[in-house]
Amino acid sequence: MDVQNGIVENYEQTGVVERIAQAVAAARGAGVPVIFVRVAFRPGAPEVSPRNRIFGLAGATGVVSVDEATIVIDPRVAPQPGEVVVTKRRVSAFTGSDLEVILRAGAVEELVLCGISTSGVVLSTLRQAADQDYGLTVLRDACADGDDEVHRVLTEKVFPRQAEVLDVAGWAATL
Repeated sequence: MDVQNGIVENYEQTGVVERIAQAVAAARGAGVPVIFVRVAFRPGAPEVSPRNRIFGLAGATGVVSVDEATIVIDPRVAPQPGEVVVTKRRVSAFTGSDLEVILRAGAVEELVLCGISTSGVVLSTLRQAADQDYGLTVLRDACADGDDEVHRVLTEKVFPRQAEVLDVAGWAATL
């Protein structure tokens, strides 16, 4: 989730994209469907309220839109033909997107989450998916956050309450 050019550039030093690429390759190799999630807005960001502390600046400056290179999924994990790319309008992968419709249509009951950032899209999506009764796994080393301590607390103390938390290698071994 949110492994798009405009976000990845801030996390290059973490190696997270390479670990996400490993998870994607393992999923594909096991026949597990891969769904990509990105955040984007229309030109002028009419979806963004100035009261929204996370996206308000993007809306005011027009930084993110559906026409810009910033929303392209990083080529190291680029979608293959037939793989779904969901565009969301808020932090959670569910909010402002058609993700739930896609999951229901595919009779999906289990989700494996990874992405940037741990305290953003991963946390918000995990909480909403748990409330919708999905079985959940979070790939801790395929998530990154701007604050290492926040990442640690979420993956060690918060996420285990609602999800299995594994590293990519451990999860791939279960496929």
